[in-house]
Order: sequence, then C-alpha cells, then structure tokens
Amino acid sequence: MKYLFVILFLAVTLLKAQERPNIVFILTDDQSYDLLGCTGNPVVQTPNIDKIAQEGILFTNAHVTSAICTPSRISILLSQYERKHGVNFNSGTSVSDTAWENSYPVILRNSGYYTGWVGKNHAPIGKGGYDSGLMEKSFDYWYAGHGHLGFYPKDNHRIFNDAIAFTQPEIINEGVDEFLDPNARKLKGALHFLENRPADKPFMLSINFNLPHAAGTRSMKLKEDDDAIYKTMYRDLELPLPDNYIAKKDIRSPKLPTDLLKAEDRQEGYNYVDTPAGIKERYIRELEAMTGIDRLVGNLRKKLKDLKLDKNTIIIFTSDHGLFSGQQGLGGKALCYEQTTHVPIIVFNPKAPKKQKGLKSDALVQTIDIAPTMLAMAGVTPPNTFQGKDISALITGAKTEVRDYVYTENLWSTHFGNPRCEAIQNKDWKYIRYYKNNNFSATKEIKYAKELGIPVNEMLYNMHDPEIAIYRDYIDAPKHGEQPVYEELYHLKNDPNELVNLANNPQQSEVLTNLRQQWKVEITNARGTGKAEVYRYTNDLYPEGKH
Repeated sequence: MKYLFVILFLAVTLLKAQERPNIVFILTDDQSYDLLGCTGNPVVQTPNIDKIAQEGILFTNAHVTSAICTPSRISILLSQYERKHGVNFNSGTSVSDTAWENSYPVILRNSGYYTGWVGKNHAPIGKGGYDSGLMEKSFDYWYAGHGHLGFYPKDNHRIFNDAIAFTQPEIINEGVDEFLDPNARKLKGALHFLENRPADKPFMLSINFNLPHAAGTRSMKLKEDDDAIYKTMYRDLELPLPDNYIAKKDIRSPKLPTDLLKAEDRQEGYNYVDTPAGIKERYIRELEAMTGIDRLVGNLRKKLKDLKLDKNTIIIFTSDHGLFSGQQGLGGKALCYEQTTHVPIIVFNPKAPKKQKGLKSDALVQTIDIAPTMLAMAGVTPPNTFQGKDISALITGAKTEVRDYVYTENLWSTHFGNPRCEAIQNKDWKYIRYYKNNNFSATKEIKYAKELGIPVNEMLYNMHDPEIAIYRDYIDAPKHGEQPVYEELYHLKNDPNELVNLANNPQQSEVLTNLRQQWKVEITNARGTGKAEVYRYTNDLYPEGKH
C-alpha cells in the first residue's frame, strides 16, 4: 500500500509538471513598434511573428520603462523601474546576488522549471558584473555572450565558435534547437547543468537578440556567404524616408533646446540618421534583420510542433526599446518619446479558446509586467519586490486595465549629450519634464584623449567611483525638489508623433497641472522604498571590467 501511494504521488506530481505551461520569451534589441507587419509596417516581411499576433494578442499601447538596453533589460528581469533597481551604464553598479534571487529566471528555476538563456546578455549581475559567472550559473542551459554580439558573434565571443552558422539569428537558432531537442547537434561552447532537457519538467527559455540594434546592423558586411536575406532583400525597393524625417543639414529649429540635448556629442554610431542615404541603408539592414529574426520564430514553432511541445508552450515577444531614425532630426534612444518607449508586446497561448485569439488591446502595459505575468501563468506567486502588474487577465480578453498611467524615465545622462527626463502618460496625454544638462562634452573628451595619447574608449566608457554619487543624485534629486528646466505636453490622441508641444498653451493649463501632480505619485511609486540592492562595479574596483 505504501509503495502504491508513492507511485500515485509521483504520477500526480508528473502530471502537474506536464500541465504547467512551457514559456518562450523572445526579446529583440532597438526594435521600434512599427517594425512588424502586424503593427502596420507595409514593407517588412515578418509572417511568423505576425501569425503569433493573429493567434494570440497584440498589445498596441505597451511601453518600456527606460529606453536604453541595460536598465530596460534589468527592469524586465527584476520587474522593477530603474529608479528602484539602480543599474545603468552610468550607475557604477551591478545587480546584487540578493536582488538576482528575485529575477524571473531564478524564481522559475527554483519553482521546478528547466531554464535556458540564449543570445545576448547586457545585464551586469553579481560581484564583478559580467565576469562574476553568476548569470551563467543561474540557468540549466547557457549559450550567450555578455555585451554586444555583433552581426557575426564569433568575432566577439568564443562561446559561439562551434556553431555552424556565422550570422547572429542563425547562431541563436542553433542554441534554441539544442535547448529544445535532445537529438540536436551539441554545441561545444554551450554550458549545460544537465545533459538534456528533462521530459518531466516544464521549461522556460529566454531568447535574446542584439538585433536590429544599431551596432549590430552596422556590423553587417554583406559577405558572399551570408544568406540572401542579409545581402539582397529589400534592396530593390524604393523605400520612403521615415515620417517627419529631417536631415542634419536641414534642421532649423531643433526638437529640444541645444543646451538640453547636445546633439554634437551624440555617439558616432548614430550619425547615419543625418543623411537620407545613411538612413536608407540602415533601414534596409533593420528590415533584413527583422526578417532573419522572424525566420527563427518560424523555425521555433516548427521545432515545438515536431517535438509535440507546441500545444503547451506560451510564446511572448517584445523589444527592450525603440530607436530614432532621423524623425524630427533625432538619432539614438534614451529619451521619453513614443519612438523610443513604445514597443510591441505579443503573447500567444496555444490553450486559449478561439474567442481569445487574434485580439488587440490598447491597455496601458509595460515590459515590467512580463515577469509577473509569466509567473502567474506558471502558477508561481511573484515576490513583493516586483513592481510590474500581472496582465494575464488582459491576455484572456478582460477589459479591466491594470494602470491608468505609464511612467518612463531616462537616467542615462552622460557626456554623450542626452538629458535626464521623465514622462507620464495616459491614453490621451503625455507630460515630459527635463533637468539641467551639466555633463562635460564627449567631443572635448575625444579631442583631449587624442592629444594625450589616451585610448578614446577608455576615456568615454570607463566608469569611476565619483560617478556612482552623480547617478544616485539623478535618482533622488527630482523627488527632493529639483525643478525641471523644460517641459513638454503632447495630446497623443491627436498628435501621436509628438510634433506640437502644448506645455505653454494656456488652454491646456489644467491638463498640465493634473499631470504634474500625477508625476509626483508615479515617481514616488517607481522609486519605492529602501536602498538599491546593488554592488559597486567601477573600473576603480575592477580595472579590466567591461562597462
């Protein structure tokens, strides 16, 4: 009788494990909302991503919290605003072991999920950041590189050297196949906690691209042995310039005051937006990259079907932020405009009834909502450190929304010219406030580095201890009375491209006053309580550290 009970217990446990959904989370890089067919792009070919939107739900009013890679990705991992987690390129910090314990990958692994991470990691985790080894040890399967991958990842990361392919989407695809399929070709560089994915466990796979990122598409070389997608596709088309595009030579009235956004100090890698020829070439490469990513999504769905995993695998797709392509003369990211904060979120649940498929929702959601939603779908209680909302009810077609306002921020204010700013918006209006930009000029730093024979990248990218204090003050000062030096107000309902600033329009003074009051509520919520759970991560402590 005792043995029968044990057998029944194990059988029930196995059944419950099999009933828990598998989850695949796909994250692209620098992908603006309008780079998919399902979001209205008339040129790009993304049939497989469009199909998961047609069979699932597309959130049309989704936003990131910080429009720059590292803080946005950590916000997704920890379900926290940057003001709470306290890590950015200019923060001099990495995520502590304690904070990392409350990341969605660790929680799901501790809850019985077999976990994998494939592609890019741009989140410094543990003491020593990228060199700590904590990130790699946190997964059952690891096939990724820290920092930028480039379009040809073998040029930058040894872990990919055994891959058959050379281009990024295809190398990532090999990692996806090995994670899912016990019969797939083994990749010598991949790190395995277990030899193969256990059949009696649900899995959680994070797929992270470094495309269509500006640096990734910049490194495309149109090599002879590249797939035709990356050499000839879209090149026979007469592509239009982006709406509201302004070439550098034609800018008469800059979008923002010149002492606030110091465009002359912008990172050189974004200068392609300055000319029509430059933006056209980069746009072609972005379209090609998106089609390569889309092919991986198609291959993924076929693999899931072949392995009979498709009927119990949820797929979630989003981007870490958008990117300017010369609209209103702007290049780069790290601002609070729709072009950089507005991203697609797509969720496909194969078990959803027919009436819950092909939905679109204009609910205000954010990428910090993805972690609590995944945990809810897995039957796991989220930690109280999460600041995001569970949107699983919205995914099933519910009309009750999870927030009235979206809050976004940019704390990456450095020698590259970007100002600090914060934004609050509802479905009709957006309010943005900016603070004084006192940062020294990157252009001058480059000049003096060359004069003195100092490596330019060391001058520009090394982090030192005093910058920790500067960043911490960026977080605290607005809450303690720092006043904005410039404000913007946009009627998104009538002006979705944010062309007309109504902040000084007397007719909208009541709207502006209300949003200023709500800003105080939202920034207080975003900051939360307690100290940031971070480690010191500067070149003073780690001279060889990559920041």
